[in-house]
Amino acid sequence: MLIQAGVRPTLLARRPGRLDPAISQHADVIETDLADAAAVAAATRDADALFWVEPPAEDPDADPVAWYSMLGANAARAVTENGIGRTVLLSSVGAEKRSGAGEIDGLARTEEQLDATGATVLHLRCGYFFTNLLGELDSLRAGVLRLPMPLDYAQPWVDPRDIGEIAAVRLLSQGWSGRQVQAVHGPQDLTFSEVAGVISEATGRQIRAETISQEALRASLRAAGLGDKQVEGMAGMSSVTCEDFVAEDKRSTFTTTPTTLAAWAHAYLRPALLTAAAGPDREGAVL
Repeated sequence: MLIQAGVRPTLLARRPGRLDPAISQHADVIETDLADAAAVAAATRDADALFWVEPPAEDPDADPVAWYSMLGANAARAVTENGIGRTVLLSSVGAEKRSGAGEIDGLARTEEQLDATGATVLHLRCGYFFTNLLGELDSLRAGVLRLPMPLDYAQPWVDPRDIGEIAAVRLLSQGWSGRQVQAVHGPQDLTFSEVAGVISEATGRQIRAETISQEALRASLRAAGLGDKQVEGMAGMSSVTCEDFVAEDKRSTFTTTPTTLAAWAHAYLRPALLTAAAGPDREGAVL
């Protein structure tokens, strides 16, 4: 969207080779590890605006909260040293808790670090990504959707593409200032059971929802090779999918985005279920 708007963005990429060549030719690509504070500051010099997205740590034994906090400090340094005018942070529903939300606590630290710069910053507190379902292909092929949440708990589900559109528009706009929060909630809140029904119809496969215990979740994460701190970080995120959690940011016109789960599932999940089974890819698993 930035390119189509006439902007030549600078992309900080851990693995530039994974970028679409059609995008790369219209952008300035700098191979950058966001954990390298000096490299981030150098790469963002002369930037007018910054979209900050924190990748998961590649070390399976890393503490995710400490990792995200460190990345947040690097972003804050770059904003301060380079006088970046506007920053948009990909945050999450639950960051307002500030503690007790597993990995999301690391995003909360980043929010606080960017706030402390006094610069103009927007925190996008996003709902549960549709694309998280792509990490459940094996169980979906078996007709089961397993997640550690009550079947009747309704939460916002959102297409990451819609998040990107909001980020692009806010990066291009110069008519805002100060510290702001905008939730990104997708078109509607959905229960776990409703999600199973939607994807059943969209993919032509009968899918039933099944709640798994915290112990079962931890066991599956350990089996995937994650260390104890990352296991606890991911398990802790379930605190925002329980009845006791009340989101600070209410659904409104500003937080509601258009793409439905049914449309996304038909376009992306349906063909993915037809491909050969693949191993888990944690790069896309974000709450």
